[in-house]
Amino acid sequence: MNINHKNRFLRNYGGILLALLLIAVFFSLLSQYFLTVNNLLSVLLQVSIISITAFGMTYALMIGGIDLSVGSIIALAGMVFAITLNATGILFVAIAAAITAGLIVGFINGIIIAKLEIPPFIVTVATMGIFRGVAYSFTDSKPVPIELPSALAIGNDRFLFIPIPVWIVLVLLIISHIVLDKTKLGRQTKLVGGNRESAKYAGVNTAKIEVIVFMITGLASAVSGIILTSRLYSAQPNAALGYELDAIAAAVLGGTSLSGGYGSVIGTFIGALIIGIVNNGMNLLGLSYFYQLIIKGIIILIAVYADIRNKKKMLKVEG
Repeated sequence: MNINHKNRFLRNYGGILLALLLIAVFFSLLSQYFLTVNNLLSVLLQVSIISITAFGMTYALMIGGIDLSVGSIIALAGMVFAITLNATGILFVAIAAAITAGLIVGFINGIIIAKLEIPPFIVTVATMGIFRGVAYSFTDSKPVPIELPSALAIGNDRFLFIPIPVWIVLVLLIISHIVLDKTKLGRQTKLVGGNRESAKYAGVNTAKIEVIVFMITGLASAVSGIILTSRLYSAQPNAALGYELDAIAAAVLGGTSLSGGYGSVIGTFIGALIIGIVNNGMNLLGLSYFYQLIIKGIIILIAVYADIRNKKKMLKVEG
């Protein structure tokens, strides 16, 4: 990494990395168990599903949208994965079926938003209930256990001492970053979020970009559903409740604008780490779930306030 790249990296992520460091130091002073290798690996494992979901959410936020159905897609894809696996006994087929399910529901979200011009918030609130209902209807609200060792390994085994879900996060982080920063699709995604009318005048098919973005969100959620099902040894129709809020919080904490146009999956990953460390630290300190919800809510408010402040500064500079 040359000096220009280092300066750019520190300019983009220096603030949030400092926040991550301070939070880690804070909890390490309060708990002797925080800085142990096993605990830190546990944090990485715990944030893996939220990180992957948040990568997809970053794309949705980048076009000025939002996807509140990601938790339901995780549950739905998990059910498809487990049912297909038990029916065929072939891991590859089950993974393909779950990913296809994620792409299809993402396409449904995207096509409704793009063609009917209904705000993403409204569409995904509606489909959040629809997809969850479909997941419940598959087995009449009952969980679907899985026993195939290779399927359980996805969420529970380690490679080179690192949990496999963490490796999946790192691979998807690299792919997502390259797509967002180095490809035509990424540039058009930012352009649509920054100024939709300008994007249209520049020849960008905004409807097509919206559909693709929500398919990416569905794909990311499906991968999360596969990992979660493996970790739980079963698919649960009520799985991933509230995950959409953690995914949004991770993206916004990482600098992705709620109004679209800018952001990054690297920042989102750091944001997910902050949420994971805060959750882990509060658990080590024995704080009740209710206090944890309050603290996470305050963190989200701070992140949103910071986003609004940054937006105002950018408007002043442009003005």
